Amino acid sequence: MIESHAPAPPGCPPSWTAPARLPVRPGTGRFLVLVCVFVCAACGLVYELELVAFASYLMGDSVTQASVVLSVMVFAMGVGSLGAKRLRWHAAAGFGAIETALALIGGCSAMALYAVFAWTGGWGGVWAEGPRCLLVAFSLAIGLLIGAEVPLLMELIQRIRHQDAGGAVADLFAADYVGALVGGLAFPFLLLPVLGQLTGALFTGTVNVVAGGALVLGLFRRDLTRRARWTLLLAGLAVLGVLASAAALADEFERAARHAVYGKDVRVAEQTDVQEVVLAGGTGGEPLDLFLDGRLRVGGRDERRYHEALVHPAMSGGPHARVLILGGGDGLATREVLRRPGVRRVDVVELDPGLLRLARHDPGLAAANHHVYDDPRVHPTTADALGWLRGAPRSRYDVVIADLPDPCITASTKLYSQEFYGLARRVLAPGGRLVVHAGSVTTRPRVFWTVAATLRAAGLAGSAYRVLGHDSGFPAGPDRSAGASGAPHDWAFLLATPGTTPPPLRLTTGRSHTLTQAELTADTRAAQRTRIGRLPASTLVHPRY
Repeated sequence: MIESHAPAPPGCPPSWTAPARLPVRPGTGRFLVLVCVFVCAACGLVYELELVAFASYLMGDSVTQASVVLSVMVFAMGVGSLGAKRLRWHAAAGFGAIETALALIGGCSAMALYAVFAWTGGWGGVWAEGPRCLLVAFSLAIGLLIGAEVPLLMELIQRIRHQDAGGAVADLFAADYVGALVGGLAFPFLLLPVLGQLTGALFTGTVNVVAGGALVLGLFRRDLTRRARWTLLLAGLAVLGVLASAAALADEFERAARHAVYGKDVRVAEQTDVQEVVLAGGTGGEPLDLFLDGRLRVGGRDERRYHEALVHPAMSGGPHARVLILGGGDGLATREVLRRPGVRRVDVVELDPGLLRLARHDPGLAAANHHVYDDPRVHPTTADALGWLRGAPRSRYDVVIADLPDPCITASTKLYSQEFYGLARRVLAPGGRLVVHAGSVTTRPRVFWTVAATLRAAGLAGSAYRVLGHDSGFPAGPDRSAGASGAPHDWAFLLATPGTTPPPLRLTTGRSHTLTQAELTADTRAAQRTRIGRLPASTLVHPRY
């Protein structure tokens, strides 16, 4: 039996012998600590979401990037909680130092990631993985600091008024979880649309250092030595100065980084409700490049070759009076459709109203699509393609054109699923055709032939073909390394009809400027040589891209 007044074991720090001397009543003090817990939890979750969002935007594959950030951060939080035990006997000073460091690292993380990606991401060699290594480093550092917060806050709240551990934990985690909820909602609905990723992270760091400094220097200042108080005050002011300076330079920094990523001729950079849209060139004789969330979707030097290969084989195979375009809000596929005689109606289903607006009114993009949205036959709709197909009438369209992002982009996998193709088959009229852009058959043959297997599972028989691009690869951007292997740059397509007999691939003479029947036949043979058989279909619950 241990006596209640037995001496502490050798080397064990003494416990607090008296409550903290506060400038306010204990009840008010506890409330202020819980408010600080709330604010710190909100800031911590914003840092976490900012890293996930930035990594997904810059590096692609949101599932992988989110998994890396979350797993590393949660692991680091556990390590940080263990490390905080050494600071318990200097809880106020330790907490102030941690909040100052967290504000600096978390607040500047977005700008640092963007800088490394923009100016070193294309160097190759040992620098090729620089942005990913920095992402892991930030996740680790921020997780360590967030993990150390709770033990120190627990110590501070017990310094005000000692209570049973269960009650203190309940109060602390209630404030923590509510703060996380507020931070999680504030990031997508307030910080991102209003301030953007760079300024939003800097603002969060500012809130973080002010809240931590106010708690320690205001409520627990009597627990600090005079030297500790001045050190924390000067460090906090220095961090505020860094964050304020970075915020003042954020617009200029973003412009310079955007030029480093996209080139010097960026005309439009707009964050819509769906994605970031960047237009480069397109005026004064310059080719137009369209980037969506950093990925090249329209390359001015090759866009006609891509869109003619996407549209004309499908339009040459039979009736084409009624056409449905899924995606393609830029209007370039619609331009090719309207070149065919006999087209009576074109329905365009585009998720992003901002892209549709630019396609109508931006001088470069509207000129490239020949002002198709002024044509009374064209009927644009803002909707998710999968959801729209669920309510579409049966057997309505002669041709369905799926002009969608590559299947390897996580957000697009549902648009390459068996369920999606089943809905597309339902809206095809008898003899109707569906054409799908399915990435590159040269560099990603397994992905391409998985799309073919998915079409078969949905009751569609497909004919494969590909066309080569003139550019050697993508320009700078998240896909900047796509052509690094030296493989030829190509686009691959599948033309499909309901049933078991693949449709013939033929072109109507004179309708395509960049593709001939002989080239189409040769490109069909080239695609067939890459065939991979016996692949499973991709579904909504089991994506395989």
